[in-house]
Amino acid sequence: MRTFRTRTTAAAATAFLAALSLTACQGGGSDAGAASGTPAVTASTAPAGAATQADAKATPEAAGTAGTGDTTGNGAPRPRHTSLNDDSTGTSTGAGTGAGTGDKAKPAAKDKAADPAAFVTCTSANTRVTVTRPTRPINHLLITAENTGSRTCLAYAAPLLRFDDEQAATGFVEGSRPQAVVTLAPGESAYASVILSGERAPEEANGRVTKRLGVLFAARDASGSVGAPATVKLPAGTYKTDDAAVTYWQSSLEDALTF
Repeated sequence: MRTFRTRTTAAAATAFLAALSLTACQGGGSDAGAASGTPAVTASTAPAGAATQADAKATPEAAGTAGTGDTTGNGAPRPRHTSLNDDSTGTSTGAGTGAGTGDKAKPAAKDKAADPAAFVTCTSANTRVTVTRPTRPINHLLITAENTGSRTCLAYAAPLLRFDDEQAATGFVEGSRPQAVVTLAPGESAYASVILSGERAPEEANGRVTKRLGVLFAARDASGSVGAPATVKLPAGTYKTDDAAVTYWQSSLEDALTF
């Protein structure tokens, strides 16, 4: 009888210990679940917008769409395209080409003879002066000044004349003043005519035969002459009086001989 009770008691103790072990295992599982922080509870209580954002981040297709042009769906850099159909490439190329062409374009070559900065005053050093006696009108001399230099020169006002050893300068024909200064490119000529006598009779105006003529060019500011005189020999038998006068420089021979 004592043996039966002992076995019964041992069996009951074993069953009790097994129940305790089962309870401890269930309790440990609950604790582990709580410690691991199961996201299902958080998802059920999170706002709708947060859930949508989380789903988008977890979806590869959504990530690829957000990175269009800069990254691929897996986050790697997307290669840039240089297609001719790319609007940004076309604009950049056009602007660059236009700017480069404008900055590097060489200016058109200028003719130094026509450049105002290259103009000089006509003098005996850059011209060749000749004097002839025209057929018409009578009692006239024609002075020609040809530009023999390499630069355009300006013939200001009228030539300043000295016959032989005279001290007084020859007067001007005021009505012959041109509207603009006569400009001579290399090889071109300016003209002036000398009226050898006036209305007075030769005996009244100290008429005489002359042999030489000194020709000076006027300064730009009309303050006097510039350069050395060009001395030329006159046609034989040139007769003049104190009433002689010279025209202003003209650009054509015809204009010079109209006075």
